[in-house]
Amino acid sequence: MTYEIDVLSRISERFVEMSESEQRVAQLILDNVKAATEMSIALLAERAGVSQATVTRFARTVDCKDVRQLKVKLAQSLAVGQRFVEEPADLDGIQGVYEAIKNTLDLSRKLLVEADIRQAVSHLLSARMIFCIGMGGGSSIGSQELQYRLFRFGMPVCSYQDGLLTRMVAASVEPQDVMVAISLTGNTGEIIDSAAMARQYGAKVIAITKPGSALANNADIVLGLQAPETDFIYKPSASRYAMLAVIDVLATEVAKQNKRKSRDKLRRVKLSLDSSRGGDERQPLGD
Repeated sequence: MTYEIDVLSRISERFVEMSESEQRVAQLILDNVKAATEMSIALLAERAGVSQATVTRFARTVDCKDVRQLKVKLAQSLAVGQRFVEEPADLDGIQGVYEAIKNTLDLSRKLLVEADIRQAVSHLLSARMIFCIGMGGGSSIGSQELQYRLFRFGMPVCSYQDGLLTRMVAASVEPQDVMVAISLTGNTGEIIDSAAMARQYGAKVIAITKPGSALANNADIVLGLQAPETDFIYKPSASRYAMLAVIDVLATEVAKQNKRKSRDKLRRVKLSLDSSRGGDERQPLGD
C-alpha cells in the first residue's frame, strides 16, 4: 500500500540539499503555491530564472516523476484548504481562544432539543449495557468521558476507541443495549458502520454529532453539535468543548432521575478519594 506524501513538506525538508537553481524553483513554489500549479514548465523556469531541465530535475528531487505529477501533488496540498498553505493571521491572541470556545458553546446549545435529551436519558437508564464509541482526538476523549461520568452513578458502561473493537461490540449487542456514538463530523466510517450494525441488532443508538451527517442518519436520537472552524489553524478545535457540554448535560440529567442512588454512589467515591489523597471537601470528584 502506498501513502500520499505532502509535497510541500517534502520540498521544505529537502530544501537545504538542493542545488542553488533548484532552491530558486522551490522558493517560487512555496511563495505562491496556487500560482505555481497553474504555470507551464516554461513559465516556471522563466519566473525562477532557471532552465526547464532544472524544473524537471527539481520535480524528481521531491519524488515526482515529472513536472505534471508535481503540479498534481501541489493541487492536492491546496485541496485541504488555503489556510493550511499560507500563514494565517492571529488577530485575537489569547482572548481569541476563549471567545472561540464561548461562541461554539452558544451555537451548539441552540441545537440541543430538550425532548431528545429526555429520551436519551430514558434509554440510558433502562439499558442493560451502554457502549460509548468514538475515534480520533476529541471523539475518543468524549467516549471515555461519558464512561467516566456514568459509572459514578452505578450504570453499566464501557467505552471503545478502536475501529475493529467498535465493530465487534456492535455485532454483539442485545436489544436492551444502548450505543452512544460520538463523532464531531459524523463522517468517520468505522463509527457510522458500528452504529448502523448496532441498530440492525436492535440496540438504541444515540449519536452526539453533526445534524444531517451520515452518523446522524444511522441513529435513533441525535444530540447535535455544530462547530465551524476558524482560519487560525494553530488553535485546537473548540468543537470538543461543545461535545463535552452535551456529555455533562446527559450525566446531570441521568443523575437527577435517581437522586438517592446517585448521591450514595458519589458519596462513596468521594469518601474513597479523600481517604487516599486528603485535602478539603471541595476537591473535584476524581477529575
